[in-house]
Amino acid sequence: MADVTENNTENAAAKSAKKYDVLVPPGVPRSIMMDIAEKFDVEIVERPREMKFANMDGDIRNLLAFRTDLETAQKVEKYLYDELKKYIGEE
Repeated sequence: MADVTENNTENAAAKSAKKYDVLVPPGVPRSIMMDIAEKFDVEIVERPREMKFANMDGDIRNLLAFRTDLETAQKVEKYLYDELKKYIGEE
């Protein structure tokens, strides 16, 4: 039984150490990105992504992302979209 607990503890530690990226959609105002960087424990990174719209179909572009743990990533994602809704006047 102790082995199971140790494995669960190791799995929990590994899961909490894992980092997740929240991609920033093109066009997000810098003010929103700066708010997120100041309010949350995130690292801003670049992620190459294939673009699939307009005249960029298949082009690879480096997008910005917020890298952090799962719980914070979920909070950042919610905050980002809530702020975007306010910015475009949906809220």
